[in-house]
Amino acid sequence: MSEGPGRKPTVEDEEILDVFRKQSDPVLTATEVSEQLPLGRRGTLKRLRDLEDKSILKSKEVGSGSRVWWYPGHTGTEPAGRY
Repeated sequence: MSEGPGRKPTVEDEEILDVFRKQSDPVLTATEVSEQLPLGRRGTLKRLRDLEDKSILKSKEVGSGSRVWWYPGHTGTEPAGRY
């Protein structure tokens, strides 16, 4: 992860991606991810958006302000990818 303004991340991208790899559910909410990491929900949401901006994760709005996230190629519904 490139260093920019702000605090240094306390959780590496790989740790976030490991949460997706270890889950049997193909999609997760930011709250579900944050429960597995030493990050608050807001910090987790920012990191998920950063990973989506890098085309590593994908997300979809599923209701009024609700969003789910997934790691393409690393769920039971998709073939393995390059990440």
